[in-house]
Amino acid sequence: MPAVYVTEQGARLSIKSRRLVIVKGETELAVVPLVSVSEVVLFGNVGLTTPAIKRLLKQGIDVVFLYRDGRYCGRLVGPPTKFGDLRRWQYNRIAEADYCLRTSQAIVRAKLHNCRTLLMRYNRALEDDQVSDAIDRQAQLIERVPRTTKISSLMGVEGHGAALYFGVFKRLFKDDWPFEKRVRRPPTDPLNVLLSFGYTLLGHALESAVLTVGLDPYLGLMHTTEYGRPSMALDLVEEFRHIVVDSVVLRVCNERLITADNFTRQDDPQRPVLLDDAGRKRFLREWETRLGLQFKHPSTQERVTYRRCFEVQAREMARALRSGEIYRPFTVR
Repeated sequence: MPAVYVTEQGARLSIKSRRLVIVKGETELAVVPLVSVSEVVLFGNVGLTTPAIKRLLKQGIDVVFLYRDGRYCGRLVGPPTKFGDLRRWQYNRIAEADYCLRTSQAIVRAKLHNCRTLLMRYNRALEDDQVSDAIDRQAQLIERVPRTTKISSLMGVEGHGAALYFGVFKRLFKDDWPFEKRVRRPPTDPLNVLLSFGYTLLGHALESAVLTVGLDPYLGLMHTTEYGRPSMALDLVEEFRHIVVDSVVLRVCNERLITADNFTRQDDPQRPVLLDDAGRKRFLREWETRLGLQFKHPSTQERVTYRRCFEVQAREMARALRSGEIYRPFTVR
């Protein structure tokens, strides 16, 4: 099921006969059956009626509140899961240093593999020497992963792989987009704005999947536990970053669905570059298209979408935590 995104400022959501109704003033913008909604994402000044809040909580539909520019504000979720036994296994595994290391190795190996696969796909047409070199060096990093003995050294390998990837990322675009490196807080150019926006959406999607299967999203195996950080969700995000988010960014830019005209610069050090409403809506449409793409899952062999795949991987993590086996990340060919 898709998520519902509401970007219209001043809009309000209510419930009528098991349907989510979106209005602005006296104008009805959309009507969506609740059975078709997996998540509600609100941007900026968008309101919810009390009956809508109660029904969404009862139906187990998360509501994510973002600022108008896509930065995270908060989340509305229902009662905590009843799967206490699963969370007990999760807490126990986190205390096992070797288990955390081996699981983290699997996650980093999958991330590097998927990152390398994306570069290989684009370089078939580009035949770019610098991209080829990054592909070869990432293969060497993948071989180093099982030789790491601490998560800190493993993260060094992961960081090196990210630097190689983003060092050639600009070369995958048809137009001359300004981009030197990955900059997160705040993003300083249009491509970094799109990447940050996409990674925010991905993080919320994985957090919902983690909550759905009964895991604690704030206790991860690879990412350290910090106040307010959904570490388990971030663990699962890694294998999907490049094949989901980056693929959408490449598509909207290379197909000129979003152009430089969709961005404005301002004298605000916290938000130096802004994506306009039209660009945001276009990105969300392409995002949902990507999440709805069907393919055969390499482990289960079932036909899934990426949205369904997020839950499959969360359940795989739950299985691994219960059994003590190592998590099997999602990888693409």
